[in-house]
Amino acid sequence: MRRREDMTFPPEEYERRLAELRGRMAERELDVVVISDPENLMYLTDYQTTGYSFFQALIVPRQDEPVMVTRAMEESNVVHRTWVELTHPYPDSGDAIRELVAALEERGLGDARVGFERNSYYFPAYQQDRLHDAYGKGLVDCFGIVEQSRLRKSPAEIAVMRRAAVAAEAGMSAGIEAAVPGASENDVAAAISSAMFRAGGEFPAVMPYVTSGPRSMIGHATWEGRTIEKGDHVFLEIAGCYRRYHAALMRTIVTDGLSPSMRSAQETMKEALDTLRSRMGPGMSVSEVDEIVRTVITANDVGARLVTRAGYSIGIAFPPSWDEGYILSLMAGDPTPLEPGMTFHVIPWMWGVDGDKTVGTSDTLVVTEDGCESLFTLSEDFAVPGGAPHGTTPDLIARAS
Repeated sequence: MRRREDMTFPPEEYERRLAELRGRMAERELDVVVISDPENLMYLTDYQTTGYSFFQALIVPRQDEPVMVTRAMEESNVVHRTWVELTHPYPDSGDAIRELVAALEERGLGDARVGFERNSYYFPAYQQDRLHDAYGKGLVDCFGIVEQSRLRKSPAEIAVMRRAAVAAEAGMSAGIEAAVPGASENDVAAAISSAMFRAGGEFPAVMPYVTSGPRSMIGHATWEGRTIEKGDHVFLEIAGCYRRYHAALMRTIVTDGLSPSMRSAQETMKEALDTLRSRMGPGMSVSEVDEIVRTVITANDVGARLVTRAGYSIGIAFPPSWDEGYILSLMAGDPTPLEPGMTFHVIPWMWGVDGDKTVGTSDTLVVTEDGCESLFTLSEDFAVPGGAPHGTTPDLIARAS
């Protein structure tokens, strides 16, 4: 396996991933798989592009060399970013599925048992129908065959996620400093983005969520130019990104001191995270994690609710989402056991404090051999402009090195 100068990991990391994939192919009696999910392509080869709305796929035979089918313009990403030697590009005027079928047939796989990712965002139904026409009963859904490996991050992957966490923490610190009365949500978003990128971060799968005052009650809203007023609170949720790996956190700013209800919300979320961090580790089920977080938040005395899952797997991501929740989410009733190397964004956030405020404090946790570890050092207290310095983060850039 060749090594490109700009590849994220050494060749042995990709060799391990490819071997694990082929082991699962053998278990499922698949001769070849067609991998089209952008995150899975990145995981297996280091391939990335913003042009993934055009069809792209890695053909992985059980024995022979893989081949990448891409739009011709994207072939340079295969050549310069990945270890893949064989490419099958098609022009903008070409037929992507016809080229995929041709690439399979050229390698003697015309009558093969072919696995494909039926749940891939960028392999639409009309294209899948055409592939079905070509392969009939020989086409098998293999969704999840790569994701099984992605759930458990290697030490090398966790090191990359730590660099993403540095970018996220730098952005959050800048956002907290910028979120003062008279500033606009746009000002806060600009400060966050600038700090993240200056700290070595790359464009995240989703830009930061910035809402103030009553706008915090709108799900997945972000900055829209509103001016922050005295007495407002500001809700921030940020994911830093490095080499497509993400680490995320939520924080809350109050501009006029902590009211009793906001102090209660702050302590409730901190209790949920502290309780979880003291108990979370290998062997605990996903459902148990959800129960710990949900029990603490549900017992709040300020009228708030946890209206979503308690968290989700996080790692490689492309737009439109920074999470791996489609692989594993922290929800009730899921008996999946935690394993070392799993990484989660845990979100004991509170919707509806006093009936009109959303607040959040969250963490990205790595499951270790004997417990769990946070990727962040930033204070979890609500920030108050003009108050004591928020957090004890030392030299962020040094942490990235």
